[in-house]
Amino acid sequence: MSLTTFSSLLLAIASPAALVEEAKPAPAPIAAVDDTAEQDANTVVVTARRRSENVQDVPLALSVVGSKTLEARGTYNITGLTQLQPTLQFYSQNPRNTFINIRGIGAPFGLTNDGFEQGVGIYIDDVFYNRIASATLDFVDVEQIVTLRGPQGTLYGKNTTAGAINITTRAPSFELEGRGEISVGNLNFKQGKASISGALAENLAARLSVTTTHRRGTLWNTYSKTWIQSQDSIGIRGSVLWKPSEDLSVTFAGDWNLQDPICCAFTYGGYSPTQRAANRQYPALISYFPGYAPPSTDPYDRVTDVDAQLSARNEIGGASIKAVWDVSEGNTLTSISAWRFWDWTPANDRDYTGLQVYTKVNNPTEQSQYSQEFRFNHEGDGFDFVVGAFAFHQKIRTSGIQETGRDASRWLLNPTSALSTNPAVLNNLVAINDIRLDNTSLALYGKLNLKLGDRFTVSPGIRINYDKKDGLYNSVVTGTASDGTRREVSPVPGSPYYTDPWIAAQRGIQASQYFEPQFSAWNLSYDLNLRYELTDDINAYATYARSFKTGGINLNGVRADANGVPNAADFTIKPEKVAHFEVGLKTQFWDRKATFNITGFWTKIKDFQASVSNGQLVTVRGYLANAEKVSSKGVEADFSIRPSARFNAYISGAYTDAKFDKFCDAPPPPELAGGSTTGIVQTGKCTFTGTVGAPGTPGAVSPPIYDASGAVLPGVSKWAFSWGAEANAPDNVFGSEGQFYFGYDASSRSSWSSNPSPSIYTWVDGYSLHNFRSGFRTDKFDVFLWARNAFDKDYIDLYLAGTGGNTGLIAAQVGDPQTFGGTIKFNF
Repeated sequence: MSLTTFSSLLLAIASPAALVEEAKPAPAPIAAVDDTAEQDANTVVVTARRRSENVQDVPLALSVVGSKTLEARGTYNITGLTQLQPTLQFYSQNPRNTFINIRGIGAPFGLTNDGFEQGVGIYIDDVFYNRIASATLDFVDVEQIVTLRGPQGTLYGKNTTAGAINITTRAPSFELEGRGEISVGNLNFKQGKASISGALAENLAARLSVTTTHRRGTLWNTYSKTWIQSQDSIGIRGSVLWKPSEDLSVTFAGDWNLQDPICCAFTYGGYSPTQRAANRQYPALISYFPGYAPPSTDPYDRVTDVDAQLSARNEIGGASIKAVWDVSEGNTLTSISAWRFWDWTPANDRDYTGLQVYTKVNNPTEQSQYSQEFRFNHEGDGFDFVVGAFAFHQKIRTSGIQETGRDASRWLLNPTSALSTNPAVLNNLVAINDIRLDNTSLALYGKLNLKLGDRFTVSPGIRINYDKKDGLYNSVVTGTASDGTRREVSPVPGSPYYTDPWIAAQRGIQASQYFEPQFSAWNLSYDLNLRYELTDDINAYATYARSFKTGGINLNGVRADANGVPNAADFTIKPEKVAHFEVGLKTQFWDRKATFNITGFWTKIKDFQASVSNGQLVTVRGYLANAEKVSSKGVEADFSIRPSARFNAYISGAYTDAKFDKFCDAPPPPELAGGSTTGIVQTGKCTFTGTVGAPGTPGAVSPPIYDASGAVLPGVSKWAFSWGAEANAPDNVFGSEGQFYFGYDASSRSSWSSNPSPSIYTWVDGYSLHNFRSGFRTDKFDVFLWARNAFDKDYIDLYLAGTGGNTGLIAAQVGDPQTFGGTIKFNF
């Protein structure tokens, strides 16, 4: 990098250092920032139990990111939050294949399945978003985001075993106000935001907000001669606030968001030798196609040659009604009614090559959900409590297709078979999938805060949940028989053409399967939180929580016996049972100009819901199962300082040790996949048939089941940090009083495993990202230049192993390159 380029990059700045800012009041269960209360620059007031209190008094591990930080950082979706919050992990192959974890737990890594739940709850304006894909929308007029770490099963409820993310948008204002923002940058980046709010009548106010983002893709497709991995979205949100009296307010809100990028594909990431015969591994397979080679073997060249159609159209929307009634002094009743929808229209290339192995692997999905919550808050003398009821229903319909092409026979069949040289055997092998889910959840909950003396508060909570799931999985596979007729690829002996050699070969790749899984259960979550005020500015707290993530149903193909009958034991997934301990200290000193918080946590999970793959019989299947025991423990710390109005700085860090304590049925890593099995093996914690290789040891023979006990959980770094600072100086420009400012922020994480079971080939190297921003602002406008990933660091977002039939090919998702540009913001 030249000195000139380096100097230009110094014209960028990070977000303001303090990660907690003024914002609007949020619902009672969340620690939300309140800008209506009197406060100074070093005190943040929150409303968490329907009363105002310093965020430092809230006995929870949480991070609050206000609108100023989000706008300064250019954080316009959940992806950007990971650079602000060290223990938050976000991975997305595409909107549907998205995983959000906190402290290493939350969702199974590497497998999409409509029948299970996320462990991190997503709430927007108090409305629960059940599918993570429906929460990947661009933020529209966001006021603040609060991330609560650790189980939140009492007040947040539905399956929040890892934590919750609560997003609050700006409320309608009775005073006329408006704001706008325009950004442009490299990669043809263009983003616009606008909102306006004001009174429609004496007791009626409205707000309308829009946002749109476009960016050229970062990956060049040599096949289609186009840039892919683009960004292309538009979002609209409107709300109306009706206040017929001082005691009652009703907010009507609606939103619509469309993402329609040219997306998503991976680059060549490497080759992992497996236990397969050499003639069935990637180097040999591509040699069967003279003249073919990947466009590059360096993922940072950012090129691919995928030849199937690509699409990632993600349409999200809904409406809600929130009513808040102050029944009497200290008593408030809240009702939240909501309907939401999610339409997902994908097109993928799942062999990750320019060969026609898989020509279609698409699962268009439609989801609709309805929710109703009633909450009653009471604030008394020395105590307060909240009780509530929650009802939720969702319907998901997925109509998928998987189709192989003319190169599939050579790629997927054993080269020793003459059929592998006949393209017609697997060409146009088609699976038509009908996947359905109907899910109903009901809950009653309560939380008490009881003050014993002047400094000690005891807060017990309880929640009773009921969940019912009814599903259907129907995959009808058809292929061409050796006589040229189309036949169903049925796994049942005695079916027509069962012994036909072509049909038999096709059955090893895909086979029809039908089952109707069901699950229903009650569970009880509870917690006990203790807070002791050592001094006015030092608070100690401790928490024990017993939480659950409801059981699930498999809505992918599962194992089948020799007659093709699906294994009923695989239809359902046991609930996760979580025991969580946490202690923390929140402190302020130097006249509250400095803040230091530290938290230690230990989470034990029984029957952790995890991804597995199993090829013990004919067809290899990927599905969900339970790992016997998982744990996550560590320490988080945050320090911020604001010695004057001219400077502030912060640093946050986390150490996380998350691992499988016992997992006897794990998917083997690629270097141990494809081997044979013999005998009975005991490994200390596991006993099963097969020969077992130690985790991460190449060359060992792997069974269809694999012992991952003691292995780290995927997706989590042991060490993660974020830090930054901002300085400003007052000045007058063209008669406008304001301030020039310069800032910097960064994030860093250590290496982590990008495979459900750790593999020596899919460890992602640690990396650091640095951002800068600089400009001039007044109370009416802000003009600044920015650079993100300013030093153009090459890094990997995600590795995928086992692609294209466990051939040893590893696909890579490369992180964003250096981006830079300018922004103009104004308000009135």
